[in-house]
Amino acid sequence: MIHHISIAAERPQHVAKVLAELWNGQVTPFPSHAGSYAVLACDASGTMIEVYPLGTELQPGADQQPVEFGQSVSAPLFNAFHAAISVPVEQEKIEQIGVREGWRVLRCNRGPFEVIEVWVENRWLLELLPSSLAAQYLTFMQPQNLEKYLADASA
Repeated sequence: MIHHISIAAERPQHVAKVLAELWNGQVTPFPSHAGSYAVLACDASGTMIEVYPLGTELQPGADQQPVEFGQSVSAPLFNAFHAAISVPVEQEKIEQIGVREGWRVLRCNRGPFEVIEVWVENRWLLELLPSSLAAQYLTFMQPQNLEKYLADASA
């Protein structure tokens, strides 16, 4: 289980508020790094997304020191990060929020399951799974189904 992830955004507080809306969650300032926010799903797993200012870097600390925050002078427009996240809202609300924010939203067929791509700030990808789609994903990801899929794909 992934308990939390972190991302960077041009407007971290605004992005955190929108993500909280998609999750029916809460936003709080993230005390570890100024200008950052935590989006809390308020679930039993402690699920959270940390939203840092764009350009924030997580760097290994010196010697035995923990992670340190750095700042890049440039941030890539796109990156390889993405996450599939179940949300308690349905496709219509996701689309309404996407239109309001000017973010690309697209329902996509990944073969054995569907997701709703939400391009946060049109920069990074979240694959949202409302309850109507989450069951497909969870069924596909069961070990016996995944093993069969991988065996068929390599045959």
